[in-house]
Amino acid sequence: MLRVARASIEHGLASGRALAVDPASFAPPLREPRATFVTLRSAGELRGCVGELEATRALVASVADRAFAAAFGDPRFHPLAEHELADLDLHVSVLLPLAPIDAASEAALLRLLRPGVDGLVIDDGRRRATFLPSVWESLPDARAFLRELQRKAGMPAGAWPATMRAWRYEVEEFGAAESG
Repeated sequence: MLRVARASIEHGLASGRALAVDPASFAPPLREPRATFVTLRSAGELRGCVGELEATRALVASVADRAFAAAFGDPRFHPLAEHELADLDLHVSVLLPLAPIDAASEAALLRLLRPGVDGLVIDDGRRRATFLPSVWESLPDARAFLRELQRKAGMPAGAWPATMRAWRYEVEEFGAAESG
């Protein structure tokens, strides 16, 4: 997966498009529909992170597309330049299916969260945001984690409208140390 992610970024530098992959030419597990996030870091700093929450295509196709999007389409960063590629660390998070969290209040959600394990999606009917489980490393307190996620979504901190919904998910991680 990390090789596909890097190849898609290299292809993007040369062509301006994500690498087109034929899932049939990969092992069966890579052909299964899976949702992914690809995170890019340079000198330990975030350089791009783009993903999807719904498994709508083959894992290998999702990785190729999300790697390209993280390198060239994350609106927080300028498109990746060729000279940045050598120092780029890639990280692929493969999401397990979302599981709804039955929480009628913020306090209930905070009791149900598993710090360090759960990725979290919140949605109030108008706004939606997610944090991957790796965000717990910088926000280990559940209340701070939720408050920052609400801020990311553009929601008032501590707000819990009647339309609020939440889902948890776990991820399978493939990290920078393996990306070469």
